[in-house]
Amino acid sequence: MVALSAVTRTTGTTSTTDTSYITTTERRLARVHRYHWPAIQLNVWMLIMLAASLCIIGIFGTFITQQKQLLLPIPWVFPYFITTGALTVVFIALLLYLIAQRRLLPSIVIIGAFALFVLWLTGLVVVSTELWGGVNGSGSVAGNCDVLVFNAAPVGVSQETLAWLAQKSICQSWQAVFAFALIGCVFLVWILVIAIQVFYDDDA
Repeated sequence: MVALSAVTRTTGTTSTTDTSYITTTERRLARVHRYHWPAIQLNVWMLIMLAASLCIIGIFGTFITQQKQLLLPIPWVFPYFITTGALTVVFIALLLYLIAQRRLLPSIVIIGAFALFVLWLTGLVVVSTELWGGVNGSGSVAGNCDVLVFNAAPVGVSQETLAWLAQKSICQSWQAVFAFALIGCVFLVWILVIAIQVFYDDDA
């Protein structure tokens, strides 16, 4: 991947004068400004954010299916985070297109990353509240998991064991969502720092 971008600007006009005639010549000088992006860091960022987005989309998509099967209302954070993850995937696809065209500008990355950071941070706060909210953690997902799931370990081929395994999977999925949401926020701040450094380094 060639991690650089270019901006073309057109300037310049010259004229010559003689005693019998006047000739005007215009020369257009193209000045190409290239932004040099750290290719390795950019690739790592896109891979991590793509993995985090797809994992959150898959987990919350599974949760929505389970809620429908149980005839329970769907919390708004499920479709919210699915939409946020999908927007992140679209943003990464846009970055890949701009890199291929050598038109990846720091301003585009800064604006997009900041908007996504706000969305991811909101989702992280909501997930954290669902996990550890309530008085002394009572009624929260983590509290219920500690009492009903992690403190019990049935064995054998039985419906009780299968139910416990399903509940454990749900609890671990919530923990995974929190971890990926936190990683997403950290990496969005990281790409903001990289984009600002690229902008100022090339202006220096």
